[in-house]
Amino acid sequence: MEPGIRLAIETGMRRGELLNMRCADLDLANGLLSIPETKTDIPRTIPLSDNAVLILRSLQDMGTDDRLLPVTANAFRLAWEQCKRRASKTVPGIIDLRFHDLRHEAVSRFFELGLNVPEVAAISGHKDPRMLFRYSHLKPTDIVAKLRKFNTEIAA
Repeated sequence: MEPGIRLAIETGMRRGELLNMRCADLDLANGLLSIPETKTDIPRTIPLSDNAVLILRSLQDMGTDDRLLPVTANAFRLAWEQCKRRASKTVPGIIDLRFHDLRHEAVSRFFELGLNVPEVAAISGHKDPRMLFRYSHLKPTDIVAKLRKFNTEIAA
């Protein structure tokens, strides 16, 4: 379960996309993962962070199947529910967390890293910027820091 959760946060991939990943879809030398089957039926190639490459490399090394996460959608869902129940003992409110919420978190992090709308859309697969903005939850303090950095660069 842990690699799937970490990959969702690193890539913004949907559960079905994660479960359909195959070894043949990886190009770790160039930091790319091809997603031939998506919710929108439009294949895409995801640029990977260094953390995502490490996670995928570990899955590739321990895989006995062509699929990198060789579990059924139902088994994954049940494992997710069990993880939330265990975590709810120490993290109140986590029981309401949906796996898809990790996609929201990933998109917000991409923007916090300074990626622009087309770059984030290339990773997440969003075609409509309005839908992409629904996923982002920018922190005003981060924007202030970015503005101050910009002003400092102009003054220099």
